[in-house]
Amino acid sequence: MARLFGTDGVRGIANQDLTCDLAFRLGQASAYVLASDVHRPTILVGRDTRLSGEMLESALVAGICSVGARAVLVDVLPTPAIAYLTRYNEADAGVVISASHNTVEYNGIKFFDKNGYKLPDCIEDRIEEIVRGGMPDDFEMPVGDRVGRPVRQRNAMRRYVDFVKETTAVRLDGLHVVLDCAQGASYEVAPMVFKELGAKVSCYYHEPDGTNINENCGSTHPERLCELVRELGADVGFAFDGDADRLMAVDERGQLINGDQVMAVLAVCMKEQGRLRQNTVVATVMSNMGLDVAMKKNSIKMEKTKVGDRYVLEKMLADGYNLGGEQSGHVILLDYNTTGDGLVTAVQLISAMVRAQKPLSKLTAVMQTMPQSLYAANVDDKKKYDFDKNAKIAARIAELEAKYKDKGRLVIRASGTEPRVRVMIEGPDQREMDRDVYSLSKLIERELK
Repeated sequence: MARLFGTDGVRGIANQDLTCDLAFRLGQASAYVLASDVHRPTILVGRDTRLSGEMLESALVAGICSVGARAVLVDVLPTPAIAYLTRYNEADAGVVISASHNTVEYNGIKFFDKNGYKLPDCIEDRIEEIVRGGMPDDFEMPVGDRVGRPVRQRNAMRRYVDFVKETTAVRLDGLHVVLDCAQGASYEVAPMVFKELGAKVSCYYHEPDGTNINENCGSTHPERLCELVRELGADVGFAFDGDADRLMAVDERGQLINGDQVMAVLAVCMKEQGRLRQNTVVATVMSNMGLDVAMKKNSIKMEKTKVGDRYVLEKMLADGYNLGGEQSGHVILLDYNTTGDGLVTAVQLISAMVRAQKPLSKLTAVMQTMPQSLYAANVDDKKKYDFDKNAKIAARIAELEAKYKDKGRLVIRASGTEPRVRVMIEGPDQREMDRDVYSLSKLIERELK
């Protein structure tokens, strides 16, 4: 039986894989496990703009309240806002209903502990055990005045906006910022932050209707933002994903700046300020080799983890680092928040521009990106972890590993949130890499359908 939790909570097509019944049971189990030592636990609940969000919220909250816990609803807010507010409110746990960068038919439920950190595998396993097997036999369901109740927190958005602003002492007067809010959870808070810091703000994709989240916009589709920055003559552009835990930036020339480049800029700036703990950045095996070269040139150490911001965070916490992230735009700044925070990252990046009195294109010149080809093969979700067990696929992988051994590298991994296997090659010849990535991806699709 496949594990219920992926790399970022429980995710699937809403009302098909992620049903109201499952949401109810997740509410019960999480309240029991995450706050089992508290008489009347409090769990903070937020969501993104998806149509299915309120439906799943109702079921989740019913589960939470059914075991005697108190649910505090903060409505639509970014995922990192829930991590922060869980700590700020001294809640026992936080829950976000979101499928991040996925399209509208998907939704997800992910959890934070009382300190705002994503749950380790062992805690997820305890929750999953109860979801599948039911509440423990010795648990007495509360009745009467012991039943939990939901309440709404009205000032949650204001508190998060103030928190993001407090991460910088820099004013943005005179700067023109273009925002792509992905029709998602940042649609209100992002323009508030930058306007209140003094910037001129041009905001796009900030009119969610419940069905248009991530639709040809946001961090996974930043093409229009690149055009808008050029057309408007803006200083910088920022694209968030549906739950605003990741960021893609655009420089004043309209060039896309990914998570690796953002980390390179911030690492150098933090080192200059004496704020880069242990002079180290944590990235994943999917990060571009150009990041390794840039950090070496600046005498900054690199640590690598497997793909997933949770694994980056685990490494950071274990060894005392404060900067890490992924090429996809998850950047973790532990001096400020306990998870990737697109808004905080954007504020830190533009603050670096102001302090250096340089445009973003000059700052990102610290890193030269090596040619890289990526493709996501669409497969049967139940078979995605078996790509290396298929004889035809394994043989082709071996051929390509030998081909790129001395001039690049091949990375293949199953997505933790989608029915896909991601293929990446780095090397000297873009056309050749594109052909090899495409042919291997299509073979994977044929064999794992």
